[in-house]
Amino acid sequence: MPKNTSPAEHIVDINVSEEMRTSFLEYSYSVIYARALPDARDGLKPVQRRILFQMGQMGLRPDRAHVKSSRVVGDVMGRLHPHGDTAIYDAMVRLAQPFTMRLPLVDGHGNFGSLDDGPAASRYTEARLAAPAMAMISSLDEDVVDMVPNYDNTLQQPEVLPAAIPNLLVNGSSGIAVGMATNIPPHNLIEVINGAKHLLRHPDASLEDIMRFIPGPDLPEGGKIIGLDGIREAYESGRGIFRTRATARIEKISARKRGIVITELPYLVGPEKIIDKLKDAVNAKKIQGVSGVQNLTDRHHGMRLVVEVKNGFHPEAVLAQLYQHTPLEDSFGINNVALVDGQPQTLGLLELLRVWIKHRITVTRRRSEHRLRAAQSDLHLVEGLLIAVLNIDEVIAVIRSSDDTAAARERLMAIFDLSEAQADYILELRLRRLTKYSQIELEGRREELERTIAELEEILGSPERLREVVATEMTEVAQQFGTPRRTVLLESDGAASAAAPQALPLEVSDDPTWVLLSGTGLVARTASGDAPERGGPRRAHDAIISRVAATARGHIGVVTSHGRMIDLDVLTVPALPDTAGAPSLAGGTPVVDLISLDSGERVIGLAPLTAAEGDPVLTLATAHGRIKRVNGAYPNKESWEVITLAEGDSVVGCALARDTDQVVLITSDAQLLRFEASLVRPQGRAGQGIAGIRCAEGAQVIALGVVPGDDLAGSLVVTIASNAQALPGTEPGSAKVTPLDRFPAKGRGTGGVRAQRFLRGENVVALAAIGPEPLRAITASGQPVELPEVEEKRDASGSALTIPVTAIGS
Repeated sequence: MPKNTSPAEHIVDINVSEEMRTSFLEYSYSVIYARALPDARDGLKPVQRRILFQMGQMGLRPDRAHVKSSRVVGDVMGRLHPHGDTAIYDAMVRLAQPFTMRLPLVDGHGNFGSLDDGPAASRYTEARLAAPAMAMISSLDEDVVDMVPNYDNTLQQPEVLPAAIPNLLVNGSSGIAVGMATNIPPHNLIEVINGAKHLLRHPDASLEDIMRFIPGPDLPEGGKIIGLDGIREAYESGRGIFRTRATARIEKISARKRGIVITELPYLVGPEKIIDKLKDAVNAKKIQGVSGVQNLTDRHHGMRLVVEVKNGFHPEAVLAQLYQHTPLEDSFGINNVALVDGQPQTLGLLELLRVWIKHRITVTRRRSEHRLRAAQSDLHLVEGLLIAVLNIDEVIAVIRSSDDTAAARERLMAIFDLSEAQADYILELRLRRLTKYSQIELEGRREELERTIAELEEILGSPERLREVVATEMTEVAQQFGTPRRTVLLESDGAASAAAPQALPLEVSDDPTWVLLSGTGLVARTASGDAPERGGPRRAHDAIISRVAATARGHIGVVTSHGRMIDLDVLTVPALPDTAGAPSLAGGTPVVDLISLDSGERVIGLAPLTAAEGDPVLTLATAHGRIKRVNGAYPNKESWEVITLAEGDSVVGCALARDTDQVVLITSDAQLLRFEASLVRPQGRAGQGIAGIRCAEGAQVIALGVVPGDDLAGSLVVTIASNAQALPGTEPGSAKVTPLDRFPAKGRGTGGVRAQRFLRGENVVALAAIGPEPLRAITASGQPVELPEVEEKRDASGSALTIPVTAIGS
């Protein structure tokens, strides 16, 4: 036998096809479950969840100092996530980017990247948890979720976070697994919470009911979403496509040149990408009329991309080309794939909300059970300590006469009928607890614990009470972290269609037109000079709150809540199609896209810039009850003041009034005052106005109306009562419609008469309007709302609404 003979080899025959299938399935499951797809409960992938949990363990709360990002990455990698540091840092960067996340969960300090550039290395940046992240990890120490071992079974980590924020919908998610992918757009926190609360209280609610609260995504950088059919399809089936469009307005960029100023871009599209695509399209002669482009974006002024338009080209036609040939208009494919009980599922809006609601109910119940056990244990110890304090001499004697601690424990338990835990607690008692004051404190502590136990038992014993606690916590989260909607939702393309841009003439004829402003903030102009019809079919956005006659190449004024008038070029306002019936205002564009507003400034209405003798005079009303009619002599500037406001005051209404017209003011405490416009003498632009109505303490003017003095019977007053503590757009309240002639005229500067009696739970008139019949009501998304029948009694109560109303117009 040879000396170098090796031991017999053990060879196993395997089926290569079966081995490949098994190995690939294991790899696929690992990618799906442990890497690429978020959990439907907290909306986080494992690496994101581990980052937030570990930062919480490190004490990196919002009130603490930032620490090096590399330290966070190292702790996460060493303790919880045994993968590369690059993947962990990339995930943490995404959690900190405000242009990616609607509600960032990490507060980054340093260069965390932009839409066009990547972040700095982790050794150069610092991070800590953002305030919303604390709501994601709150109560982790109260047994609210299951804990699982880490990769080497040395530490425990949460299987899922408590997630007081509906993170999957609010911040969205994207990821590519094996054989599947997810792509969920961000949404508005307040809207999602309102929808979740409605579903919590009405489990059988339909998708249409929920979409009244959640009309569509709300992207971090704003912009516009064009066409809502794809969104509804995605909310129903989990898959759908919608188009996002940049927010652009046409401005004078020099004395003789106009340009297109882009202030908001589609989701995850950077300005450098826009510039590159624009240059390619210009060189390929796909886009004409562009003389240059400047990126003026900075940290202080935000996004500002200026496209210069050549003289002789219509800016609207150039903008239509930009939408067609550059990423200024982009598509977003919704694919709501998330893990439910460890299995990937495609979920509609109702399913996404139900999974999170069920999770929050479970978290709240487990937290209540934990707190109940802790309170019962504390009460047990406090009762034992009270026995010891009341019998302190006997307790001391028993302890002193005992040979050791064990004997003292047994004798205390036998003599005073104590449990072992109570006896141990007494043996550890400090002498300073033996005062009379400590006895009073203990009795107060016992009463407090008994109340806590009773409350927790009530919560755990009643599903309705448990859901009420969950709903209350949802409201608190919305109030603490909610922000207004940034993305405008439009059902149609408006003036510039990317699918079929219309060639506009170089010279636009100066034809008569009417400029209309809807209650949802859309502005449009008619194709002819005929006055727009009142009434007609009820359609989305068709509630006109202001209208003014103009010419296509003329200018009008936009009155704001800060008492300013802003010059608006009518040519920049999209023209509605010339159809047989009245055109729909859904084809308009947001007026805020055409003008520049200050922080907190709102558009109140429209007004002409020129007036001949005998024309109606611009009339303004302020929240503090001032009234002013303005002499129509305006400067040739971009904007100017038309009223001097006192500190804290604002303009709440504007209209055109002749001396014979009737001025109507309505306050938040349901008072209505009517008087003749001739009682208000016109003033110059610097005037502060005069007393219009006397407001009670805490009340303010909410509506101004001007109607012809000979048409009171044909005019209506609509008031909508609600609760001042309710979140805007959440409580429908009650509405009342009354003929204006039922309200007697009073002297200017008086208190008026009551216009509506409040029902139980109502304490404020949230919305009111005065105008010719018929008046229309719409929701925040522009959907029409049916108003109740006319009530002849002027101070009657309103009729309950089923949908919150946000605007009323003609």
